[in-house]
Amino acid sequence: MGRTIGEFGTYGQDSGVWAKGILMDDYGFEPERNRWLIGGLEHPSAPFGFIPHPHPDNVEVADAPEGRTLSDMLDTGEIDALFSANVPQCMLEGSANVARLFPEFESLERDYHRRTGIFPIMHTIVARRDLLRERAGLASDVYRTFCAAKDAAAERCRHNRRLYQVQTMVPWMNALVERNNEQFAEDWWPYGISANRATLETYLRYHYEQGLSSRLWKLEEIFAPELLVT
Repeated sequence: MGRTIGEFGTYGQDSGVWAKGILMDDYGFEPERNRWLIGGLEHPSAPFGFIPHPHPDNVEVADAPEGRTLSDMLDTGEIDALFSANVPQCMLEGSANVARLFPEFESLERDYHRRTGIFPIMHTIVARRDLLRERAGLASDVYRTFCAAKDAAAERCRHNRRLYQVQTMVPWMNALVERNNEQFAEDWWPYGISANRATLETYLRYHYEQGLSSRLWKLEEIFAPELLVT
């Protein structure tokens, strides 16, 4: 606690909500007891200009210094930690100043998935409510299109399994896939409300607990009615 933590783009971007929420649930992390700097990971940039930036009044959030990157500030010790879905360049380059918070991250993440059934998800497709009212079935059409695209990609991956290492240049890729097959169902990334209800409800809870939502939203309030049966 009492640390300065960097976060890419905005306080409360989706991967940050997940990271904070899991740390809150499992380790008693308190975001409000730290100072947050928002900026660019590898290139200096101001916080995202295309979205609002809500955060609780009791959380200190500031812009990173002009001309500085979060990766460099982490390497020099100007920030104590970084919440990012992307690996910072200083770590990729093997900086002796930077390490993962949890060196045994794979075993911990697999345990979290086994305990909760959650593999954190990010991003969503949105549409104007008036457009959905005017075009009946639009949400279902979009949903089916994305399902088809995902299924095509998964089938291509399964078909090319004999060439995994050629495609990825990752040794023992087949062993990793087999290990994942033991833990995940056949469809690693299922779409639809039913398969993701626990994950979505957990995210909404995290969003509310972190002061990013004014109230705890229900899935029925934010998804098109025709998708609630998926």
